[in-house]
Amino acid sequence: MSKIRFGIIGAGAISQGAAIELAGMAEVEVVAIADPSLERANALADKAKIAKRYASGEELIADPTIDAIYVAVPNKFHAPLAAAALKAGKHVILDKPFALSLAEAEGVAAAAKSSGKLLMLGMNQRFAQPMQRIRRLVMDGVLGEVYHGKAFWVRRAGSPKQGTWFTRKELAGGGALLDIGVHVLDLGCWLMGNWKPVAVTGRAYTKLGQRGLGEGGWGMSEKTDAPFDVDDFATALITFADGATLSLDASWVLHQKEGDRNGVQLHGSEGGATTNPCELFRFGDGKGSYRVDQNPFAEPLWAHGSRFRNFVLAILGKEAPAVTVAESLVVQKIIDGIYESTRTGREVRLG
Repeated sequence: MSKIRFGIIGAGAISQGAAIELAGMAEVEVVAIADPSLERANALADKAKIAKRYASGEELIADPTIDAIYVAVPNKFHAPLAAAALKAGKHVILDKPFALSLAEAEGVAAAAKSSGKLLMLGMNQRFAQPMQRIRRLVMDGVLGEVYHGKAFWVRRAGSPKQGTWFTRKELAGGGALLDIGVHVLDLGCWLMGNWKPVAVTGRAYTKLGQRGLGEGGWGMSEKTDAPFDVDDFATALITFADGATLSLDASWVLHQKEGDRNGVQLHGSEGGATTNPCELFRFGDGKGSYRVDQNPFAEPLWAHGSRFRNFVLAILGKEAPAVTVAESLVVQKIIDGIYESTRTGREVRLG
């Protein structure tokens, strides 16, 4: 193909930069955008010089001129739109979370397998330079056996606009866990190189957001008087088949000193590391000495640092997809387990 012709479903906040980035790639032509709000669709289409504007994702999917689709809509519609696009013969890059349940996600995965088209979750945090460096160090064995990780994204007052779809369980499925927790959960598993969870214990709380506290203002969706009925904080401990563990904390609203703190910390038999700041720490050569290396050198996995660039190159067969469907299914399985553990008050076995 001469150029990959893209369609974008969703003209919200997350699509603003995505449209410009895709439109700037030599291998890509962004030909269409869809959003129920034609005002939003027209505004973004004008900015990114996109010719076609549709009122629904279904209309865009039916466009035979489109080769690939970026899906960036409220969580409830991720799985049905992604599956429909794949069945229509389009490649799909899907914004997180994968779906509202593992069963939904497995349905999309099956559609991808049947279609032979590329499906990838756009986990953009993996492409940041600190994440790539630490992953490379783990792959090279510098940390030895990584037996524990801490993954966290905790905001003091960082809820999306309340009354929008983000804070409504009917449309979002969940709150902080599905919004920012999924990012660091994926990062924790990926950095550790561990994709075989066997159990999870977790709790999801709604303690502050429903009181109108902690609104951060993210999002372009219209506000309503809908109740805040999703989690504003979630925590979990995941155990893997080899005995390794990963702790997870994710909050939109939480009483803490810092306004926003996020990253992954790894503990290995030969060293430890953090992503933010990017540091490597281990015992030195001298007796009792200890080293902390800031911004340790490691070859990047993707020099371009872009999920969309990776997706496009993967379609063209020039690069492997950075995020596999199998990995994304594991993340969804853990998320389902956290919510199930919250409901039952017990550890959930994951297989």
